[in-house]
Amino acid sequence: MLENGHGMSGFIGALPKAELHLHIEGTLEPELMFKLAERNCVKLNQRSVGEIKKAYNFHNLQDFLDIYYEGTGVLATERDFYELCMAYLDRAKLQNIVHVEIFFDPQTHMRNGVPFDIVVKGLHRALSEARERYGISSSIIMCFLRHLDEGQALEVLEEAARFKRWIRAVGLDSSEVGNPPSKFRKVFDAARSEGFLAVAHAGEEGPASYVRQAIKLLGVSRIDHGNNAVKDPALMAELARRRVPLTMCPISNLKLRVVKNLKDYPLRRLMSSGVVVTLNSDDPAYFGGYLNDNYIALSDALRLIPDELYTLARNSFEASFLSDRDKAGLVRRLDSAISDYALSNPTDGIVRR
Repeated sequence: MLENGHGMSGFIGALPKAELHLHIEGTLEPELMFKLAERNCVKLNQRSVGEIKKAYNFHNLQDFLDIYYEGTGVLATERDFYELCMAYLDRAKLQNIVHVEIFFDPQTHMRNGVPFDIVVKGLHRALSEARERYGISSSIIMCFLRHLDEGQALEVLEEAARFKRWIRAVGLDSSEVGNPPSKFRKVFDAARSEGFLAVAHAGEEGPASYVRQAIKLLGVSRIDHGNNAVKDPALMAELARRRVPLTMCPISNLKLRVVKNLKDYPLRRLMSSGVVVTLNSDDPAYFGGYLNDNYIALSDALRLIPDELYTLARNSFEASFLSDRDKAGLVRRLDSAISDYALSNPTDGIVRR
């Protein structure tokens, strides 16, 4: 058992962890956006990095999506996607992230005139380099845009089928309200028949029923966000029984006003109900917080103890798409890191496992 101490920030930094809910387009920092716009001769509504930073001040999901989709317009070449992904992976190494499963939105880029293969090749090159350079393992998840029709999703699935050796799963993101998971049942059936795993954003701004639909109709392995599951005790019990993880994003939820205060975050209620919960950063460049920032913010708000932080880190491995053998290896690495931290920081009161 771990005891509470005073070094939560240092302890969080010492924990190896996985990130499972990360939109790579949402890691586009203002400086890189401005650089790519100049390189690709893209005219932005903002004339400086400072103006871009001001534009990142939004109040709801739709306002965020508007600036988010504008930002994707600067991404045009394989080199651009490589640099975008590598910039995130450089940060991930510093955050002690040892495994990542990144989302990308091909429909957005294809509508901007960028071929599917340009996007996926750039991302794959960066992820392969990070594996060699940093030892970070990874998977790619291709998301369908739920505000578009299912026919377009089926077309992009055909593109993805050519890259099954690189793309592990499909997902569902974009504007949730009015676009239930049931709208995409056919394409998810087709994706699973092709051998892809499945995840879906549900229950962030949409109701708990969207979470239930994603599980029953789309056959997802985990739910992205899932906050509103707390409003349905029977659903929470089902999530716990079936071990369907939630990839939650506290700072994102706060910035988009899904919650008014992190002190009200439903983390403990979900965990006490047996739900597997993980913490993630979602779109960190826009929300102002990478993975460790999310751990720290929630730890401060809820006064999380080290045992709870350990559970969240362990959950991130167990909820991943890694093999059972690789998961077990990373859990051993996590336990070893805690022991090393306790030995190096005896005054923090962290007891070795």
